[in-house]
Amino acid sequence: MTVHLAREASKLWRKMCVEASIEVSLLAGSWKYILAGVVFQYIHGVAAQGIHYLHRPGPTLQDTGYFLLQELGEDKAYVSETVFSLIFFSFVLWTFHPFVYQSKRIYTVLIWCRVLAYLVACQFLRIITFYSTHLPGPNYHCREGSKLAKMPPPERLVEVLLMNFSKGVNYGCGDLIFSSHMIFSLVFTRTYHRYGMARFIKISAWLLCVIQSILILASRKHYTVDVVVAWYTVNLVTFFIDRKLAELRERPSGIMSPSLLPLSSKEEFQRLVNGNYVGITH
Repeated sequence: MTVHLAREASKLWRKMCVEASIEVSLLAGSWKYILAGVVFQYIHGVAAQGIHYLHRPGPTLQDTGYFLLQELGEDKAYVSETVFSLIFFSFVLWTFHPFVYQSKRIYTVLIWCRVLAYLVACQFLRIITFYSTHLPGPNYHCREGSKLAKMPPPERLVEVLLMNFSKGVNYGCGDLIFSSHMIFSLVFTRTYHRYGMARFIKISAWLLCVIQSILILASRKHYTVDVVVAWYTVNLVTFFIDRKLAELRERPSGIMSPSLLPLSSKEEFQRLVNGNYVGITH
């Protein structure tokens, strides 16, 4: 038993090394796009913190979603975050499944290039919208009387640039139209719907997006307009980007392509192909 486990672990390690060599070769030609996308995540965070300085608490606006959905309460804010975390981390893990499984359609580097392109375009539009019109935040910590609803003007620029990430995510105010949580959830779900292979997971992901939309409203984290705008904006943006960008390269026959391997790894690739690995469908 121990010998068998050691043999399988050795095969898995060799497979991961070969996959890493493929992804590194792809990263060498795509690192600028990955870096630009990651940097823009920081810019988006700074912009979200900046609008908090301009936020002025006021009466919660009349909202159809609030009329239809019972308020969960401040102590149950974690419910919507739990659903979001499930979507977020499940997608991240899926993008790295080529390092483990034999049957696969995507390359990790290429899928993240496309995902970051979606996110940057949507977040750029989001920054424009929440700086164009400042709405009073409906969340509990953004209401009148809360110490977190307003932030004193920064004394130095570095206070804005060195943002408190955890505080900004959980206690931000003013960055309303449209929901950032829905941007990530819809981008990830659309990406899996297009490049994933399991029908059940696709249906479940869309269902989770609907559930998250309801929970966001019930938690009073966003107005209904924030969620509605996110649904059609993200889908339109991703559709437009897919029309403009070339289709992602998929793996031929669901296995690793030896043409992408460095010369030193081709022999190892042949060993993996001939190693009687059983394909696993995702």
